[in-house]
Amino acid sequence: MHFLHVVQLYHPVASGAARYFAEVGERLAAEGHRVTVLATEAHDLEFFWDARKRRVASPEETHNGVRIVRLPVRRMPGPPIAYPILRRLMAEISRVPGTAPLLRRMATLTPRLPDLPQALAAERFDLIHATNITLDFAVVPAFAFARRRRIPFICTPFVHLGPPGDDSLLRYYSMRHQVGLLARSDRVITMTRLEADALAARGVPRAILRPIGVGVTPAEVLGGDGARFRAEQQIHGQLVLYVGALAYDKGAIPAIQAMQRLWGAGSDATLALIGAPLEQFTRFYGALPAETKARIRLLPYAPEPVKRDALAAADVFAMPSRTDSFGIAYLEAWCYGVPVVGARAGGVPDVIADGYDGLLAPFADIPATAAAIERLLRDRELATRLGAAGRAKVLRDFTWDRIYAQVRAVYHELLPQSQ
Repeated sequence: MHFLHVVQLYHPVASGAARYFAEVGERLAAEGHRVTVLATEAHDLEFFWDARKRRVASPEETHNGVRIVRLPVRRMPGPPIAYPILRRLMAEISRVPGTAPLLRRMATLTPRLPDLPQALAAERFDLIHATNITLDFAVVPAFAFARRRRIPFICTPFVHLGPPGDDSLLRYYSMRHQVGLLARSDRVITMTRLEADALAARGVPRAILRPIGVGVTPAEVLGGDGARFRAEQQIHGQLVLYVGALAYDKGAIPAIQAMQRLWGAGSDATLALIGAPLEQFTRFYGALPAETKARIRLLPYAPEPVKRDALAAADVFAMPSRTDSFGIAYLEAWCYGVPVVGARAGGVPDVIADGYDGLLAPFADIPATAAAIERLLRDRELATRLGAAGRAKVLRDFTWDRIYAQVRAVYHELLPQSQ
């Protein structure tokens, strides 16, 4: 069989969607199937609206048995802010019934992938699996192509639900054309039941929804040297670790603000931040006082060995995000038995069982987030118990072998002859 994956950001990009499709695609290739990924040249998410950001130079390569084709990105003339303005306009238009056709056209105005139609038609595919419904400039054309050619179509949308009762994020993942596309897909694979419930409430048939999630391979995550990280970073007390895109919505700025509160109360803990910084974070961090920066170890684009060492060194893992459909970084922390702090937002409450394997706080509630971190730093018996429960959950439910088997079963539903 020949499977096509449409993934806007892929290897060597360290994104959750890229990791998900690499794990699925490489296992399919190991089974003897052909797997092609249509990606873009973007290395940073912001490249889609800002040409100054990083790109991947190689237009095509094969990695771990998967053929990768990277398509050039084109943008409308104008400053980078034109993209968020367009998306805001689309979200407003979506309030009006009957606007789905207009929204589909607007979705492909900027950024554009002019080579996508030719790449889709270049070969015969047995199934198309696309992702990231908010980056619909790639999903809309792929879906239309699949329908014209009568090819089974799966979408893993990675919907960001946001905090309960606040649809300011969700509206960008549930516009009329996006929900319509998902409703007419053959299957929709969600990260959590919360995500599936939100889509079902908006009209996506329950019969096509498959809540599965993501995973880790513990043997690949483990092996970090905590003593080495502490020596290299000159960390002598307790360590709070954050790993993820360095952005407000992801929780990097709230994590710093929570630690500032703890430092003001006398804590000597150090905060380490690993991830790709967005402009918003860079401006925030640059304005921090020197005494605050002295308590932070900022490690943008740190390689995997450094991340493993940091996980091995951490006393608490804190990623209080409102933009995680799942949060694979929690699983990585749990592999080391590290207790986690997340936000009560997105799909995270389906991943972290509050008080059992981690702690939750309302997103951007700095006193509550600080209190959760402080509780785990002070009560090491609780921290050990929560970390151990998280590790047991990973080994039971969230290894990539287990997750892949479930995704593969969805493929088999649509193509029984594929096994």
